[in-house]
Amino acid sequence: MNISANKIINSSTEEKLFNNHNIYIKRDDLLSKEFSGNKARKFYYFLENEFHQIEKVISYGSSQSNAMYSLSVLAKMKGWKFDYYIDHLSSYLEENPHGNYKYALKNGMQIHVRQDAPLPTENELFIEEGGRQKEAKFGIEILAKEILTWKEEQGIDELNVFLPSGTGTTALFLQKAFCQLELGFTGTQVSFPLETKPMSPKCCVYTVPCVGDVEYLKKQFLMLEENENFHPKILTPSKKRHFGKLYRESYNIWLKLREEMGIEFDMLYDPHGWLTLLENPEILKKPTLYIHQGGLIGNESMLMRYKRKYGENI
Repeated sequence: MNISANKIINSSTEEKLFNNHNIYIKRDDLLSKEFSGNKARKFYYFLENEFHQIEKVISYGSSQSNAMYSLSVLAKMKGWKFDYYIDHLSSYLEENPHGNYKYALKNGMQIHVRQDAPLPTENELFIEEGGRQKEAKFGIEILAKEILTWKEEQGIDELNVFLPSGTGTTALFLQKAFCQLELGFTGTQVSFPLETKPMSPKCCVYTVPCVGDVEYLKKQFLMLEENENFHPKILTPSKKRHFGKLYRESYNIWLKLREEMGIEFDMLYDPHGWLTLLENPEILKKPTLYIHQGGLIGNESMLMRYKRKYGENI
């Protein structure tokens, strides 16, 4: 597998009409076939830098995690072993591998079923669940620069940016990068005291929690950035949707997005994101950029689940 770095961090932006709203789509799902979406941004630091002592990467999470698959790609590209820890593996998935689990195994992932991952040795790299760690800002700052360059080329003064969140790492570091780049700094060159309020950015990031509630997402932000002035704006959805649970309205909007835009979105995060965005039409009064964060391999398992629940005619 040979992927050029400059091909990974370089995605197009498309203007689309959806539900009578003009909206821009940042196609991070097209960064590359193997290594795309927000995980390519989060793990770009590890791809671009040398870690001569590292022989294995260790991480943990769910058995159909997008991060799990992306880490299996990263490990294969770097020539590392990859150990992944989950607390449960269903007999159905074990006997019928599919989705992210199937393709991560093909990339050489070793799966371990236990409650906690072991502490890494000096020859092992530990990655937090979902890529929630400071190194993620390296690739996400590149994303921010891409967006600002595009915004200037389009003659857009103020831009709203929307993306759904799991750990919220991408949304957080994206908003922080916008604030600091507007002030002429990069994320590695400056930090502000907690009482300092940065200049109001002309790129405002909105997000919605998909894994937990608003308070959960705030805690995730604070683990990586104490200064709340750098935090994105969190939208509260009108309806509580449990992560991973199937909802008819989620499938319906996913299908409508595909039919009206000609774009396939992730079935786990994006339906919740789009439903919440449409509940907040004031955001769309300004030019709005929706970041497509990939995760399409996971749709294989999601579609199987929807068919089992609602039948073949969904």
